[in-house]
Amino acid sequence: MKVTMIAAAAENNALGKDNDLIWHLPDDFKRFKAITSHHHIIMGRKTFESFPKLLPNRKHIVITRQGDYKKEGVTVVHKLEDALKQCPGEDEVFIIGGGEIYKQALPYADKIELTRVHDTFEADAFFPEIEESVWKLVSSEYHEKDEKHKIDFTYLTYSKNPLNPT
Repeated sequence: MKVTMIAAAAENNALGKDNDLIWHLPDDFKRFKAITSHHHIIMGRKTFESFPKLLPNRKHIVITRQGDYKKEGVTVVHKLEDALKQCPGEDEVFIIGGGEIYKQALPYADKIELTRVHDTFEADAFFPEIEESVWKLVSSEYHEKDEKHKIDFTYLTYSKNPLNPT
């Protein structure tokens, strides 16, 4: 099973503030939907609670420290390792946030799909630093700001460097 982390992060690795996104990039939402649909998505409780409803065509796995946490249509676990065990037979699973879950998932990840938002923001959740000795950039696609996107951004795909598979 391949573990892919997918995120949008600013130049200073900002992910969000007050359990919300800081920017609005419709094309990034479309890309996220296309990549994660029909897969298991693993996230922390706060990330899950930031959604207005369950994301269609995905199996939701929520990691929380709350022992009695229950939500309809969601598998609840208390550790990342348990979340990964909930995905038997899956070719690829997606870690979708937040900051603490990304940090925990980094050693398990095989791939990172990162939308780099070309600005810096005040935030309270951050994506972990991508170490060039561990990760290799395999593709990059730049998007200039336009009428629907107020900020330039780049889709970056990283794979774990086989010379240093830490």
